[in-house]
Amino acid sequence: MKNERDLQPWQWKEEQWRRLVGRVRAGRALRPAAWQGGARCAVALSFDSDHETNELRDGGQSIGRLSQGQYGARQGVPRILEILARASVKASFFVPAVTALLYPDEQRRVIAEGHEIGIHGWIHERNSELPAEAERELQMRSADTLEKLCGVRPVGIRTPSWDFSPQTLGITKEMGLLYDSSLMADVDCYELEMDGKPSGVVELPVEWIRDDAVYFNMNRFAALRPYTPPADVYDIFKREFDAAYREGGIFQLTMHPHVTGYRSRIWILEELIRHIRGHERVWFATHADIVRYAKANSGTGP
Repeated sequence: MKNERDLQPWQWKEEQWRRLVGRVRAGRALRPAAWQGGARCAVALSFDSDHETNELRDGGQSIGRLSQGQYGARQGVPRILEILARASVKASFFVPAVTALLYPDEQRRVIAEGHEIGIHGWIHERNSELPAEAERELQMRSADTLEKLCGVRPVGIRTPSWDFSPQTLGITKEMGLLYDSSLMADVDCYELEMDGKPSGVVELPVEWIRDDAVYFNMNRFAALRPYTPPADVYDIFKREFDAAYREGGIFQLTMHPHVTGYRSRIWILEELIRHIRGHERVWFATHADIVRYAKANSGTGP
């Protein structure tokens, strides 16, 4: 008799595929009737400060790729923070612990200017490739490192590359974190279920459509150059906001300082904020604040 692991997916019994689907799943929806202050739409801007860890996590030693990551710290983050300050907008920065150790003053500035810092792994590792105990240890060590450097303990996590192992949610729940922002089952907040049971962890969902990296990244050795003009990327993000506003939901956006922080792209962020500001009753907030509000005011919360 074949072991389950030796079976092809089309040979799986119903119990097996239901177990896989049910391991981590979207549970109850958490959309309030209105947002804080009577706002119609909540805007959750986020920035993943990966910097050099994109190269380091694969054991890479490319000076060129490391310098590209360093650009995120030298130019990307300062440009982003200046735009956010001028617009009086609060946002969330998800930071690998190694990034925080390389640039502690950057993280202290982010916190001092009223933004949130969330967990983003230790060295931007791929969770699904780690032994369970290693993933747990790294996630906890990352939280401790960020708290030590910033003076504030993170309440949320975004897994590196949004890579989610079968153990990730259990670790997040064990740590008592308020939310995760790595999964894509909805456009509104929802409670995550683990093996069919409510976990207490809220998901503020992401999507590759609302991520700058997929439009601009390239790999010169693989001759991979998926390039989209900045004006087209702005149009996609703008349409995503416009739909969120019509629906009275959340507009969540993920950007990277080493991707959007270039002079020919940074205008996307500035112009997008200007477009959003042109609408009445919009609430810009950190991911943590939006999750807290959604959980407390959804009508189905504890």
